[in-house]
Amino acid sequence: MIEIDLKEYNYELPDERIARFPVEPRDSSKLLLYKGLQILEDVFYNVKNHLPENTFLVFNNTKVIPARLFFQKANGVVIEVFLLNPVEPSNVVSQVMETTETCTWACMIGNKKRFKEKIVGTYNIEVGEHRRIRPENVELTAELVDSEKNYVKFSWNNSDLTFAEIVRYFGQIPLPPYLKRETEQKDYDTYQTVYSKNDGAVAAPTAGLHFTEQVFADLAQKGIKHDFVTLHVGAGTFQPIKVQNVVEHKMHCEQIVFDKSFIINLLENVSFVIPVGTTSMRSLESLYWFGVKLLSGKQEFFIEKLSPYNQTESFTAEKSLKAVIDYMTENNLSQLVGETEIFIFPSYEFKICKGIITNFHQPDSTLILLVAALVGENWKKIYEYALENNFRFLSYGDSSLLIP
Repeated sequence: MIEIDLKEYNYELPDERIARFPVEPRDSSKLLLYKGLQILEDVFYNVKNHLPENTFLVFNNTKVIPARLFFQKANGVVIEVFLLNPVEPSNVVSQVMETTETCTWACMIGNKKRFKEKIVGTYNIEVGEHRRIRPENVELTAELVDSEKNYVKFSWNNSDLTFAEIVRYFGQIPLPPYLKRETEQKDYDTYQTVYSKNDGAVAAPTAGLHFTEQVFADLAQKGIKHDFVTLHVGAGTFQPIKVQNVVEHKMHCEQIVFDKSFIINLLENVSFVIPVGTTSMRSLESLYWFGVKLLSGKQEFFIEKLSPYNQTESFTAEKSLKAVIDYMTENNLSQLVGETEIFIFPSYEFKICKGIITNFHQPDSTLILLVAALVGENWKKIYEYALENNFRFLSYGDSSLLIP
């Protein structure tokens, strides 16, 4: 069994180095550069100067939903329901966000003891200034239908509204717990990438927060291509590792969505792929392993936590991606929906990604392990440089471009 000691991936992160708010404008954040074993720094709006012309950038266009919902019972007790992933009428996030009648989600529940089975709470919390004006006579009702699994069924009394619209009216953006502050009006814009599109994430793909329309224009002028995948970031991304051998850590499972046109585009530009963020990297590497499954006669798009480390056969990225395209063609699919709990840690061999654009991550986290898998022991030098040179850390912090 693989053994990786958690204490090897710890570092001291002073509380004052955690960015509580983003810089403005968003592309004026600092950019750490790790290329050819050298560490330098620049400003993010100059990122185009540090990418080869044949770079193919891959972004995660998931959109953060206001996943924190507060329900007040008749006796004044407030219950918080935090949306995690849909259960009915489908487990496909995009489909459930468009439903107009009822839906059921797995949730985290605050004050659960006061939210008994079969007890229905009707939403009547005041609407803050940061939300849209709520339409007249709209009520959102929640029912705890499975106490063991924390399944909550939602219904509302206006069939003209989708569930996506409902949560926009009544929900609150869930900021990461380490920010230690309440959501403010600005967060509804700043904790969302400028290219966010598909509702479903409960946390932002924060590496993309630095990009602006001007940065995209500069990249296009240089001839750098890009495209989008969708991985709906789950709350598990903040789950700390609590086991000494990190391989035993229970990885969260996240849903990913690929358009066929994207996979074709990726195949044509696979020579130098740089994902923007750890979620894009997890998506791309998971797509490769789905292709390997197809080549091995398996058609289930679920990438288990350790399956890449147990694979004996080796295939090129091109062969794997072509297998996926052929599978979609044969099954008349324009879109591919899968799930991944892939765990990328040192000893992992990257199949598609040649580097990454990413923020600075928490100590003892799965994301530090992912960075270490890419750059090796030099992750320590990178983080030491960032700490010594006033880089800002975590979701609203500064950025890095890592090309080993």
